[in-house]
Amino acid sequence: MTTQAASPQVSAQVQLAQEISNFYADPYKFTLFAFPWGEPGPLEEEIGPDEIQKEFLQSLGREVRERKFDGANPVLPIRMAESSGHGTGKSAMGAWIAWWILSTRAFSIGTVTAGTYTQLEEKTWAAIQSWGRLCITRSWFEIQASGVFHRRYPENWKVTPQTCKQENAQSFAGQHARKSTSWYLFDEASEVPDKIYETAEGGLTDGEPMFFAWGQPVRNTGEFYKICFGDKLARWNHRNVDARSSRFTNKQLIAQWISDYGIDSDFCRVRVLGLPPSASELQYIDKNRIEEARKRVQAALADEPLVAGFDVSGGGKAWNVIRFRRGLDGNPGIEPIRIAGEKDADRSQRLGVCAELLRDTRAERKLAALFVDTAFGAPIAVGLKNLGFTNVFEVNAGGESPDIHCLNMRAYMWMKGKEWLLLGGLRNDEELCSQLALPGYHINNSGKLVIESKKSLQDRGEKSPDDADAFLLTFARTVAMPQKAVKLLKPASAWS
Repeated sequence: MTTQAASPQVSAQVQLAQEISNFYADPYKFTLFAFPWGEPGPLEEEIGPDEIQKEFLQSLGREVRERKFDGANPVLPIRMAESSGHGTGKSAMGAWIAWWILSTRAFSIGTVTAGTYTQLEEKTWAAIQSWGRLCITRSWFEIQASGVFHRRYPENWKVTPQTCKQENAQSFAGQHARKSTSWYLFDEASEVPDKIYETAEGGLTDGEPMFFAWGQPVRNTGEFYKICFGDKLARWNHRNVDARSSRFTNKQLIAQWISDYGIDSDFCRVRVLGLPPSASELQYIDKNRIEEARKRVQAALADEPLVAGFDVSGGGKAWNVIRFRRGLDGNPGIEPIRIAGEKDADRSQRLGVCAELLRDTRAERKLAALFVDTAFGAPIAVGLKNLGFTNVFEVNAGGESPDIHCLNMRAYMWMKGKEWLLLGGLRNDEELCSQLALPGYHINNSGKLVIESKKSLQDRGEKSPDDADAFLLTFARTVAMPQKAVKLLKPASAWS
């Protein structure tokens, strides 16, 4: 009887699987082995994790070895957390851990989330995908937008991204891997709702469960605060990381923040030192206020004017955005307009879009005012006025505020928008809602409100909040109700 020899390809895969099995309890050595450090390509000038990441990975390995999971009897969950300043390589480390678990634990099941949809899509999940394409075990898995799945057992051996809206909590339930590892990764974990933490705990009851939570502590309340600084600290393997100690951070930018805000400011406590703010929130508009407005449906009064804000792009990745509001109704049945902001964008196209909006005489779409941000939109505002439109208003975000408690018009519009959110109804729109929660704030030495600038947001890796700024332009000034009120019927589509 003859036996057929295994193909060289199969033999190589068997050998690789045997080598990978050596790293079951050593994520640090797996990371060094599995990725092409120093080789031609994106890692050509990289030597591996920095000392902070190395310590985390080695500590994780010790946690695994201490539990001695035998594949049958459940062990205590591994819970690891990190509160850190900005830019310390957490997304990359999350990707290494994801691929270590996928590669060393057959039939493991993981869920990854982040405090905002933008963070999840553009950073956390994007990192898992891009590092996966570099991983030595990539051929074992299908890398998709909806998850990473084992080619042979896609339903039972996988990791998937999941948004963390509170009403989505049940999506984190029922995750079990009795003979393997059920695991969760929460990035920008301070902004993940407490209900999500509570639900995820249910997936830690069998096998060799793991839970990772890290980010900047933008609140001094909530589960992440309790894990890192409060009554749950004893249950977690936790560390605090000063951004200045990381190999990857922009030291020049950090020095600028310290000069502008002061090392003891809430901004630097959170963004640099990885400590919670003294105030309850670092963000100017809290997520709870936004989520409540998102659920709220408001019908406009018959004589409420329809207003629009146009945040004009300066090019690059920023968008040209027009958003609409009618009184307390932030969803007046008109789709927002979003035009890509390439550097060579045709100004006449944007002028034409605005002119078409202003010419619309239908009662439910007749604009009482269009507010245009003049940073890049002044030529468009002038062009519209030259066409005869008298209801176009230029807004200089850096200009003088009508309220003496605000540094400038930008702060004034964000203040008015924050007040409006207590009663107003927002459009159920992920881009808008996530951007409204982005900017931080502080009170300057003159007692005036200062809202974090677009440039500062982009410097720390956030996208330009073009949708939020467009919506908040609608609060630039009060628009008088028309003398003859027209009864407006809210389109059925606006209630969906």
